[in-house]
Amino acid sequence: MDHKMLEELSLNNWPSLSTLLYDGWVLRFADGYTKRSNSISPIHYSTCNLEQKIAECEQIYALNHLPAIYKITPFVHPIKLDQILEDKGYSLIDLSSIQTLSLDHIQKPSLDSVKIETHINNEWLNDFCRINQVEHANRPAMERVLSNIKTKKGFISLYYEGKVVACGLGVIEREYIGLYDIITDIEYRNRGFGEQLLLNLLKWGCENGAKYSYLAVVMNNIPALQLYSKIGYLEAYKYWYRVKDTVS
Repeated sequence: MDHKMLEELSLNNWPSLSTLLYDGWVLRFADGYTKRSNSISPIHYSTCNLEQKIAECEQIYALNHLPAIYKITPFVHPIKLDQILEDKGYSLIDLSSIQTLSLDHIQKPSLDSVKIETHINNEWLNDFCRINQVEHANRPAMERVLSNIKTKKGFISLYYEGKVVACGLGVIEREYIGLYDIITDIEYRNRGFGEQLLLNLLKWGCENGAKYSYLAVVMNNIPALQLYSKIGYLEAYKYWYRVKDTVS
């Protein structure tokens, strides 16, 4: 399995609103909605003076009223970048795990009370924002980011007694379905709805050409880690963010 390809997929499947290429680094901007869409991915070789480059990236993000955030993966260039950022006072946050799963023998869902839409709509947005407690000010950027996904996508909602109790997103590219924003209503957790949502989304992925799945999970989210392990996901690699608040 090509782990760097997973990183490419994650960049494609959770897009930004604009990007700036700087000497092999990908600078992403999305009005501050999620670190994934508002961070620097240093995944290609760097040739410029590193001190000058880091300083200029800080200035660029400050001009956009955003902190400078780096996504640190096993593929960063230069490989010493994480230590350099730590020495400059960048904090390490959100240690996360990229996990993968083969869909050869995926378990079938026992609940099928789901709706999967291939385009974002207000009904899904309203339910997701309610369940995930998305701030009203972030909703426009969120809608634009999700509308900017260029490959096949499925916005899933799981119903119980006529109410949406869990929702999420699957994005298919190169025979992988990436899972994003999987969330269960706090009043309905620990009842198996999250697992049924995942299994239905993976079933949809298989029906649409996916042979594998990947997802990202923050390492301190123990319930999610346990659920993904139960389904069969295994860690491919870890990543984290380095952040320095330079917004003025």
